[in-house]
Amino acid sequence: MSCERQAFYNPDELVREVSDKVTELRKRHTRIDYLSFVPDGEPTLDSNLGEHIERLKPLNIKIAVITNGSLISLPDVRADLQKADLVSLKVDAVSRSAWRKVDRPNKALDLETIREGMRQFSAEFGGEMITETMLLQGMNDSPGEVQGIAEFLASLKPYKSYIAIPTRPTTVKGILPASDQALNMCYQVFRKRLPRVELLIGEGGDEFGYTGNIENDLLDITSVHPMSEKNVREYLNKAGAEWRIITELIERGSLAELKYRGQKFYLRRLPRKP
Repeated sequence: MSCERQAFYNPDELVREVSDKVTELRKRHTRIDYLSFVPDGEPTLDSNLGEHIERLKPLNIKIAVITNGSLISLPDVRADLQKADLVSLKVDAVSRSAWRKVDRPNKALDLETIREGMRQFSAEFGGEMITETMLLQGMNDSPGEVQGIAEFLASLKPYKSYIAIPTRPTTVKGILPASDQALNMCYQVFRKRLPRVELLIGEGGDEFGYTGNIENDLLDITSVHPMSEKNVREYLNKAGAEWRIITELIERGSLAELKYRGQKFYLRRLPRKP
C-alpha cells in the first residue's frame, strides 16, 4: 500500500498503444464513449496522469477517471483530474469505523481530509462528476450511515450517484453484499437528496423501452431502478402483459418484492453465494 505519487508508465508508450487501439476500433466503426483510466490500483497515484490526459486529448474522445478519491486533497491531483471530462468518486462511508471496515485505507490517510478534498474538487470541476457507493452487509448499510452518505453526496452535487454491491468474489472472504431491503432503503434515501440515482447490481442499462421480451425488460429496469407496484402495473399495461409474470419472476427468485414505508417495490435479485 502506498500514498506516494510516482511515475508508472512511459507517456510515449501509453499514448502510442491507446492511439493504435483507437485507430483499430474506428476502422471497425466501433463507437467509443470514453477513454477511461481504470487501473489495477488507484489512477491518481500515477504522477503522469495529467500528462497522459493532455496527450490523449487530440484523439477527440472524452476522458474519464475512476478514482477512490484517497489523494484528492492534494492540489496536484485535483489539477490532473480537472483535465478529465468525467470523474467518478468513490464514497463508501462517512464514519471512520465504516470507512475502515469497507475501504481498509492506508493508515496515513484521513477521512475528513479526503472529504474536504472532494468538496473542494466538486466546487472547482467543470466536467461531469459522478459518485459510486458500494454497500456491504453489516458494514455501511445501516440507515444512519446511509443517511450520512446521502447528505455528504448532496454537498458534492454530483451529476449522478450509483449504488453498487460486489457482484464478483471479493478479495477478503466472508464479505457479503447488502440485502435487497438495504439496497432499496438506500435507493429511496438517496433519491430524496440527489437528482439522479442508479443501482449497479446487474447488466441492465438505461434504455427502458419495451423490446418485446417483457421478462428481460423488467429485470433490466429493476437492476438499476427499484420499481414501485404502481410503476410495474403501468409498465405491464403498456406491454399488454399480466401480473402473473411478476409472480413467476418472484417464484423463480429473479425478482424481489420489498416494502419501504408501506409501499411495495420490485428489485432484481442476483444469485448470492452463502
